[in-house]
Amino acid sequence: MSSVSAGVSGAAVSPGPAASGPAAHAGDHAAAHGSDPASGYASDYAPVSGWGRTAPTAALVVRPRSREEAVASLGACAGRGGIARGLGRAYGDAAQNAGGAVLDMTGLDRVHTIDADTGTVVCDAGVSLHRLMQVLLPLGWFVPVTPGTRHVTVGGAIGADIHGKNHHVSGSFSRHVRSLDLLTADGSVRTVRPGSRLFDATAGGMGLTGIILKATFRCLPVATSFMSVDTERATDLDDLMARLTATDDRYRYSVAWIDLLARGAATGRAVLTRGDHAPLEALSGLPARARRDPLAFRPRQLPAAPAFVPEGLLSRTTVGLFNEFWYRKAPRLRRGELQRLTSFFHPLDGVPHWNRVYGRGGFLQYQFVVGYGQEEVLRAIVHRIAGHRCPSFLAVLKRFGEADPGWLSFPLPGWTLALDVPAGLPGLAALLDSLDEEVAAAGGRVYLAKDSRLRPELLTAMYPRLPAFRALRAELDPEGLFRSDLSRRLGL
Repeated sequence: MSSVSAGVSGAAVSPGPAASGPAAHAGDHAAAHGSDPASGYASDYAPVSGWGRTAPTAALVVRPRSREEAVASLGACAGRGGIARGLGRAYGDAAQNAGGAVLDMTGLDRVHTIDADTGTVVCDAGVSLHRLMQVLLPLGWFVPVTPGTRHVTVGGAIGADIHGKNHHVSGSFSRHVRSLDLLTADGSVRTVRPGSRLFDATAGGMGLTGIILKATFRCLPVATSFMSVDTERATDLDDLMARLTATDDRYRYSVAWIDLLARGAATGRAVLTRGDHAPLEALSGLPARARRDPLAFRPRQLPAAPAFVPEGLLSRTTVGLFNEFWYRKAPRLRRGELQRLTSFFHPLDGVPHWNRVYGRGGFLQYQFVVGYGQEEVLRAIVHRIAGHRCPSFLAVLKRFGEADPGWLSFPLPGWTLALDVPAGLPGLAALLDSLDEEVAAAGGRVYLAKDSRLRPELLTAMYPRLPAFRALRAELDPEGLFRSDLSRRLGL
């Protein structure tokens, strides 16, 4: 066994973009807490929002830089409570805490060890997947699960129990975690392992069981930093579902971009993209530089989205034109195209602050899952969204595999659809409320890491282990030290 003592610290990154408008008396709160030299951590009072930028709330943002400072920061959580935050990529209000504390954990960013033989990583919770890729790829390893962005922390990946294009094969992130260190409300640090109640409550528990400080998990061996990708077009939703059902088991990664503005016979038309990590011999046709360094990690980056974008830029007209172009430019069938990891997994990461393109009003990301056998529900929802003319250019359909053990983990075996829409779209609230009811009636659920508006009365139907989660929280944290805007809104 060979073990690499990484000893690597990535630069701490501030939370994601927040809209303006701090709460009243923010200056007084900052003066009371931010300048106390005895606290041992930096802090300031500031507005905090999710990646959708829809509902910022002001909080005391605390920035611990060590395990000891994280323990000390529990003192800032008295009163309105506190919640851990990573890189701010939860779309809604999961990492906000109006009038309370938000603990920015990106200062705990050390990769402790990497076992180069088994791909076992031990790292702090504030380490990002981006940093892990920088360190792991040269050693021939890749993170076991990645969502559509690599700018999420390990703590956030566990707290939201993130899933990716490979859920039908590999499950969610927490399925690969061997242990984690959790700071609980009593100030103790517990080593938590799979199979325990606390692990199952923490995986997908949105940070409400405590603060994840460190994690140990297994990674995936790879021979190159390229993907071998098959692309094909589906003419409508039924064609898409038939292709996915028939052949998804041949691929490690699978996702379909779906045109939710198409109507009539074209409703649900899509571009299906699937693939796996390319073997070394597949690079024979590439330039010599790529062959010399097959595990190189070279993300491409475009200019950042401007700070101010005209309202209404993403209208039904402009998104309709984009969707038509995107569908037509895709090949009817292409096999074995070599793509870099970052192009396949994280195309939007190449545009810093891409969430700004929705304007100051922000956007909602809505994701739900319904089980196999509920295809008629999925069809009805896609037709309703198309009929409402929702201008979504980031809409994807995937298949989930076996459910994960986390009590509030999102995936269950079935179909999951995610779409983004400008928050100010007329009639959007009523449409999504009615879709929630259809999803719940079909035994499905919405993804809490993306939610910002679900009605709490639907939550128990969507997450049947919710009573056990609430009971364990009451046992571990009777004073409600860990709270967020999401937990208050939904009664978690």
